[in-house]
Amino acid sequence: MAGLCEGRVVIVTGAGRGLGRAHALAFAAEGAKVVVNDLGVGLDGLPGPESPAARVVREIEALGGEAVAHGGDVATPRGADSLVEAALDAYGRLDTLVNNAGFLRDRMLVNLDEDDWDAVVRVHLKGHFLPLRSAAAWWRTEAKAGRAVAARVVNTSSGAGLLGSVGQGNYSAAKAGILGLTLVAAAEMGPYGVQVNAIAPAARTRMTERTFAQTMAAPEDGGFDAMAPENVSPLVVWLGADASAGVTGRVFETEGGRITVMEGWRPGPTADHGARRTPAEAGETAVELLAEARAPLPVYGSR
Repeated sequence: MAGLCEGRVVIVTGAGRGLGRAHALAFAAEGAKVVVNDLGVGLDGLPGPESPAARVVREIEALGGEAVAHGGDVATPRGADSLVEAALDAYGRLDTLVNNAGFLRDRMLVNLDEDDWDAVVRVHLKGHFLPLRSAAAWWRTEAKAGRAVAARVVNTSSGAGLLGSVGQGNYSAAKAGILGLTLVAAAEMGPYGVQVNAIAPAARTRMTERTFAQTMAAPEDGGFDAMAPENVSPLVVWLGADASAGVTGRVFETEGGRITVMEGWRPGPTADHGARRTPAEAGETAVELLAEARAPLPVYGSR
């Protein structure tokens, strides 16, 4: 029986380890040809001693799949363009882009310097925008040439982007920006046959192991490992496949065996005075509306 992604060409960024590696292997298991991107850097974004992307390619090939490695920096225009070119050179097409690359430089806001802010926002947010722009340009050209496009983009946000996370102001801001980018891209690229969704995963990876060391350990009895990154990949593969037709502009939280459709910002209680209020009147109205509104969920790490 053919796999869910048989014949599709898939790019996964940050695919040398953790979630990205799990996604790349899962796509390959479903018949996709995979471009495995990884810059080979540490948690702080500095270069590492060897290429994890090549190792993942070897894993896929050992299982009978097809893959190529790409080591470019997707947060640069040249790196992002060359990533799409790698897919086209190797396989002649591109069907799915999974934006996953990222790293952490956690600090409380009063200790967060500009370099740490810029580095994290650059890799997470710019590292989503540039590959998406390059891929979208190719898909738009294909659509305008009259060729059918059934493209998929899966962006990677976080619970920190949905709710915020103490000590991660830079990361939370970048991940929230990815959600806005996802909504805009879904609206703009829909007419060209491109679906764009986002996930907010929770799993045990290099980025999370220090934060959740006590709660994310693998079970010792061989039972279900709820925090294994492989639990997230089935949803990503489905979103990246033809089978997800009609699903776009959505955000999914996923952890272990749980999947949640996030509903985002919606208007809550409202009041129209019909004229300009004084500051005191605006405050009275705000207090009345807050009494009717649902309390926000707590920021991660705030209690």
